[in-house]
Amino acid sequence: MLTAIGLFVLGLVLLALGGDSIVKGAAGLAQRFGLSAFATGLVLVAFATSLPELAVNLTAILHGQDELALGNAVGSNVANIGLTLGAAAFAAPIVVRWRALSALLLVLVLGTVAVLGLGADGTLSRIEGCVLLLVFVAVFFFALARGRRESDEVRAQIALYAQTSTMLAQNLIRFVLGAALVWAGSLLVVGGEGVHLFGMDLSTAGAAAIGKGMGLSPVLTGLLPVAIGTALPEVAAAIAAARRGQGDMVMGHVIGASVFNILVIVGGMAAYHALALPMTLMGPGRFALPLGYELLGALAFALMLYPVLRGDLRVSKGEGGFLLVAYGLWIAFEWLLAGK
Repeated sequence: MLTAIGLFVLGLVLLALGGDSIVKGAAGLAQRFGLSAFATGLVLVAFATSLPELAVNLTAILHGQDELALGNAVGSNVANIGLTLGAAAFAAPIVVRWRALSALLLVLVLGTVAVLGLGADGTLSRIEGCVLLLVFVAVFFFALARGRRESDEVRAQIALYAQTSTMLAQNLIRFVLGAALVWAGSLLVVGGEGVHLFGMDLSTAGAAAIGKGMGLSPVLTGLLPVAIGTALPEVAAAIAAARRGQGDMVMGHVIGASVFNILVIVGGMAAYHALALPMTLMGPGRFALPLGYELLGALAFALMLYPVLRGDLRVSKGEGGFLLVAYGLWIAFEWLLAGK
């Protein structure tokens, strides 16, 4: 178990280092070939912080661990709001001036509801997965068009996020090295039967072994240790950004990454092959709901942001503390459901 945990932590470190390298390389290459710093930054706000989850989920899917990938995608959305935003706001109050984020929050809520509805039969079909992907494309172009109407201060923050060297050779090296680190890190994080890294058998390593040792189902393994582990670098970055007064970037990352998770990661998994959704029996009538408590939890945390983006556009330290407590209670609830 200790070896599995050690390899899991090493994998998380490689994911963080590799993800940062890929982001810098991609940003430099995009601007080298003519994409504006603002457009590049807009892409990275949504994509960059989801890169570890994307790599982990892709590795899990390719090795037949769909439920772990699904749990990670949903758990990451809860962690984005409860843990990342909560910790950042608790460190320093967050002020939001990015007006398009309220529309993106609506997309997040509707996207989560759509997965609940489309998965009511226990499966997300390939067509339904493709629809979710197409919705994300439309949302991205909406955000790009809407961004031109944002204040100069917000546009400058987004553009600044993408600023880096545009040297071709340097960014190619960054991208290739980052991809190698992310690939190795995702294998170490996932582990399980049939997973190998440079000839090393990882069947008793990574999340698969940790979840088994803790008696967790694959969904809860992705929902708790994997989602929390991959969120930790984002938490550190969000706290630093909040202390620099970059509240728009913190909220943009939280909402953008969550939209990416529900539409691209979940949608992409279904588009790759029909995705079976574990059904949860709920209520007095014991009706079944796909990933019931987990998806409902993700929806509840998304709805917590509605008063912020439609109200004073500020997340206070007290509200950050509330989100952290709510996240802790949610983990305890899931832990109790697992019979721990």
